[in-house]
Amino acid sequence: MSGLLKSMGTIGGLTMVSRIFGFARDMLLSRILGAGGVADAWQLAFQLPNIFRRLFAEGAFAAAFVPLFNQRMTKEGDHSEARAFADAVLAVLIPILIVFSALLLIIMPWIMHVFASEALRADREKFDLTVAMARIAFPYLAFMSVATLFAAILNSLSRFAAAAAAPILLNICLVAALLIGMFTGDGGEAAKATTGLYLAISVSISGLFQLIWLLFWVRRSGFRPALRRPRLTPDVREMAVLILPAVFGAGVYQISRFVDLFFIAMLPDKSITYLAMADRLNQLPLGIIGIALGTAILPALSRFVALDDRDGASRLQSNAVELAMLLTVPAAVALFIAGPAITSAFYVGGQYSVADGLATGAVVGGLVVGLPAYVLVKVLVPNFFARKDTRTPVWTAAISLLINIGLNLLLIPPLGIVGLALAGSIAAWCNVAMLYTILHRRGLFRLSGQVAGRIARIVLAAAAMAAALTFAIPLAGNAFVGGVVERIVALGAIVGLGGLIFFGCAMLFGVVNRDTIGQLRRRKL
Repeated sequence: MSGLLKSMGTIGGLTMVSRIFGFARDMLLSRILGAGGVADAWQLAFQLPNIFRRLFAEGAFAAAFVPLFNQRMTKEGDHSEARAFADAVLAVLIPILIVFSALLLIIMPWIMHVFASEALRADREKFDLTVAMARIAFPYLAFMSVATLFAAILNSLSRFAAAAAAPILLNICLVAALLIGMFTGDGGEAAKATTGLYLAISVSISGLFQLIWLLFWVRRSGFRPALRRPRLTPDVREMAVLILPAVFGAGVYQISRFVDLFFIAMLPDKSITYLAMADRLNQLPLGIIGIALGTAILPALSRFVALDDRDGASRLQSNAVELAMLLTVPAAVALFIAGPAITSAFYVGGQYSVADGLATGAVVGGLVVGLPAYVLVKVLVPNFFARKDTRTPVWTAAISLLINIGLNLLLIPPLGIVGLALAGSIAAWCNVAMLYTILHRRGLFRLSGQVAGRIARIVLAAAAMAAALTFAIPLAGNAFVGGVVERIVALGAIVGLGGLIFFGCAMLFGVVNRDTIGQLRRRKL
């Protein structure tokens, strides 16, 4: 448990730094570009390479590469087989990325025509701007796909810090682009378009910086990647067999984002901006907890499976599930209750109106209903991948995706963009239910009564916090859209109150005890 906590703490802490920079980025973005128009064009242009990155690079590629790479590191001190495997994969990956990127750059106008809203398609100038920004930003995918291979090597060596720190470079570059746009522009539409182009350039530059950063640390770890002639070796073919279904198994969240983009195109102007800004709040706990747990658990599970240690694998899985619920349930409940207040405090100002802030908060409520589910998917799926079973998560992901589409058709007409967010959340819970049921029936993982009881007490503590926040937030009045000091004080008050009530009840109910506090104080979390 302490090893998982330590690994998770390293990844989660650095991811938190990245998310803080991300908040600074989005606060600037909302004030400079606002919602609708150029803001919608930028969000769409940025979404495509980012979704591809999360789906193929960080999702499918990492899920297929890590178990195979770990199997080749079983000999103590002898990493030659693992080095040869990484070089063979890199040799095939680079040509594929070049061809894929070139193809996407050529057909980008047709892709954008599918995903752009009616308002963007009707405005030829903004549509052309969207295509230009997407083309400029798309090399980011190629850089990050290679960087992901290096990150996977480092994670397999239990060196999590460098890979977890890399996304900070993206947000630093984007913040720099926004500041340049803010100080050189006049706030008009032409200035907004120029800022959008600066942002697209900064995305690709950040991808190159992250690639160089991770290459440096891989070389420091003793691995020296070499460019070789591409060959479909048996190892590469084995990975290819795993990676295609892993696109579904590891990337259901990102596939659902593609589905969301298609449905958003049918919604009114500003919808994509509202969803993107709301997702930033959702991604804060999802990134810190979900990515940290998912990244830390896969190499450890792979080692337990390689040793045929079912008890060790089950114990690790139970610890991960309990940690996921302890950290995501209160976060989801707090964001559901306080979403409009938080989005107003962070985003309202400049080009972003109070109505925009409240609309964004409503979308947050729909997204965070599924927050624990998205993290649990990241915790449960590695149990299949560690055993080279990529088919089962494919089927569960495909079914949940169909559920998501059906719910979109049902919920979007009455609820709009909030219905879209809620549909994805419900589908994610369906995916969790299917994954757990299959693991349970196969005897690979069963939630003990003790862990289930602790989860029930976590829910009770979160319910007490929800009641307190529901009573306290209206007392703040207009403080969440007031001056900087007022906003800070109001946010600090609700965060402090929520944390005090939840952890107080958690200690009272026996969910958090002295051992947990001791681990926190020793910085093992």
